[in-house]
Formats: sequence, structure tokens, C-alpha cells
Amino acid sequence: MELEGKRVGIFVEKMYQEFEFWYPYFRMKEAGAKVSIIGTGAKEYPSLNGIPAPGGLAFKSVNDLVNADAVSAADFDALIIPGGFAPDYMRRSQAVLKLVRDCFEQGKIVATICHAGWVLASAGIVKGKTMTCLFSIKDDVIHAGANYVDQEVVRDGNLITSRLPDDLPAFLREIITALKSK
Repeated sequence: MELEGKRVGIFVEKMYQEFEFWYPYFRMKEAGAKVSIIGTGAKEYPSLNGIPAPGGLAFKSVNDLVNADAVSAADFDALIIPGGFAPDYMRRSQAVLKLVRDCFEQGKIVATICHAGWVLASAGIVKGKTMTCLFSIKDDVIHAGANYVDQEVVRDGNLITSRLPDDLPAFLREIITALKSK
């Protein structure tokens, strides 16, 4: 269990991308990390395709759902923010932005994929950083001060970014490598 003792938070919000949430969730658990699912307080978090996520009736067995305003950076070694359109809702939460900013400033791993670059831009932590994201939001991260590159995974210090579901294997390998070195 290569990540035994590591604590990882994975964000969820309505309109999340299924693969970008569930693949990291199960991969981190498989590696031995303690995984917490971080929501914004909604009663349900349906996916892009309407599949309920933690908090919904279909997932009562997932007991690790917490609200962003009930946790702090001290609770995690890494944060993973999946895409879909969920990041547009996540970035409206001051508790989410504070948690992301605090983890980033404390040198903890902050990893995003797809549209989740919006959360980084809204948290004000991308200026001068090299990163990638889904091409449709590249102008947003560039305007926030990032150096955008089109690669499957980019690591700049404690920031790890990827573009889309096809990049998930490289994205998760990079997160695991980063966590093992901490």
C-alpha cells in the first residue's frame, strides 16, 4: 500500500465528470490513502449524466463525505479536483477556494483535471505556474496568469494538472509519485 498514511480529499459537486471523480477515488483507496470526499453542502451531487454521487441515495455506503467548510488544509496531504461542469459550481464556494489556496500555499499536492483549472484560477494560485487543462478553458487560465501547455499531465511544484479522461492514468501516476516523495 504505497500511500498508507496519506490523506487525500476529492471534491464533488453537481455536474461532475464521472471518470474524473470515480477513477481517482478508487485508485487512491487502492493505494492505501485515506480518502475524504469534499462537497459544498448539497444534499445530492448528480453527475453530468445524472448518476448520483456521494450524498445521493445510491451511495449511502460512502461515509467519507464532508463539507468544505468543515475541514482545513491540516486534514490533507493532497486535494484532487475533478472536472465536468462541477468546477464552475465549486469555484463559487469561498470555503472551497480557501481550502484549495491554503493547501497550495502549504506545499500540499493540488491536482486538477479538465475544467477544474477554473477552481485554481478563482483561488488565485496559477500566476506564473505552468499547467494544462481542457482546451476550452485555456484562455481562462492564461488570463489568470498561467503558462498553458497542451500535455497529458503537467507538474509544476505541488500543482499537478491534466486535460481530460484519457489522461487519467498519467494524472494518477503523477499524483502517486508526488505523494510518495512527501
